[in-house]
Amino acid sequence: MVELTEREKDVLKLIAEELTTQEIADKLFISHHTVETHRKNLISKLNVRNTAGLVKYAVHQGLVD
Repeated sequence: MVELTEREKDVLKLIAEELTTQEIADKLFISHHTVETHRKNLISKLNVRNTAGLVKYAVHQGLVD
């Protein structure tokens, strides 16, 4: 299994909860650009093709309901 940082897990959970990039940035007190960087890193790290792949991974790993 791939090791994710706590911040990556936070971003992944919020993506799976359908929050927009700006909503995630506001909630985590980080910039819009930082959220996009985390998203791109997650896609690469988890070897998925897009945001839908991230959501699928989060659900399968039990990170979201």
